[in-house]
Formats: sequence, structure tokens, C-alpha cells
Amino acid sequence: MKLEHANELLRPGYLALESGYTRLPDGQLHVACWTTMHGCSGRMVEWWFGFLETTEQYKWWHPLDHLWCEWKGERGTGRFIGGEHHVHEKIGGELQKLRIQFREPSDYLDASNFGEAGISGAVCARVGSLDAPVQAGHLIHLCRDTAYGCEMRSRFWLGDFDPPEVAPDPAARTAAFPDTVGEALLKHCHEEMSYLAGFLPELYEKHH
Repeated sequence: MKLEHANELLRPGYLALESGYTRLPDGQLHVACWTTMHGCSGRMVEWWFGFLETTEQYKWWHPLDHLWCEWKGERGTGRFIGGEHHVHEKIGGELQKLRIQFREPSDYLDASNFGEAGISGAVCARVGSLDAPVQAGHLIHLCRDTAYGCEMRSRFWLGDFDPPEVAPDPAARTAAFPDTVGEALLKHCHEEMSYLAGFLPELYEKHH
């Protein structure tokens, strides 16, 4: 699924690819991860992104892969859109230094249809390098509440570079994000969202 077709995620039910990765015709790597989050809700997930600030908290989210973080932007207000999360994390055993710029869901999706689609939480961002002024991908985390909690449907598009000269053709984008990255990111995302589901209900209750 191309990024411009992301509104397909608002359809009832599920898409053909809900957990895995695929190579798009333009060379981008598309990763999909589906995680059941027992006892959680989309509201809790959005609250977490507005709460998270310190490296200690970041390590709760994945004690093995998450190494360091800092937040640029307002904290303590519950808002995270417009802020930046700077992180050091391991994906597939490789250290990644990332800049995650949170954006309005309406930048990617028809937010007016969230209610009809049962979307209870949405987190969207542009992702790039922390060490250079290069953006390389996009992420969307969508939550739908269920009888057991909520389901997280995460999507990543890797290889949409700005400036585009970094990888100007499909071969260069494939070289920048080989299939091994898709496998590693799928594993990492499922693990971190599973860790989050383990402590989020209690943490949310404590702060409310």
C-alpha cells in the first residue's frame, strides 16, 4: 500500500497485509504490524505519546532495544503533535539514531471518518536521521478499541527521502532499506507495543 492510499486503513475489517513487509514499485519498503493490546484503549495510547519524556520511561517501552531519548517541544499538556522525539534504539541489532516529528493525523488520513471507522487513537510522524538533515520515512499507528482492549495497526513507509537526491531511484531506495530492515522493524514494533500494553493500563490509571 502506498502512503497516498493510507485511507484504506479506515475501511471495515482488515487489509490483505496486516503483519509483514513488502517492496513497493518505487523501491520504498512498506511494513505493517498488527498488535493486540489487552486492557488498553486508543485514548491511552495517545496519552502515552503525550506523557513519554525521559530515557527511563523510554526504556519501559522496550528494555532491550531502547537506549536513550529526549523530547523537543511542549510536555505536560498531553500534546505531542508538533513535537520531536529524538531517540537511540536498536532495530535488528543495529543502532539507529532517529528524529521522529509528530504530525496531525489529517496530514495522512481523512480524520473526519475516524468515528465511522472506529478509530480511537492515531499517531502519525515523519521519521529521519538525528545526525543529518535527512528525512527518510513515515509512520502511522492506528488504534481500534475492542472487547479485550484495543488493536494497534502500525504502518511504516521507508525510502521517501527529503532531500530526494539521497536516494533518487528504486534501486537506491532498496539499497537504503533492504528487506532485512522490514523483518527487523516488524519484530521491534510488535515487541515494543506488546511491552507497552503490559504496563500502560496501570500507568494510565495512576495518572488519572
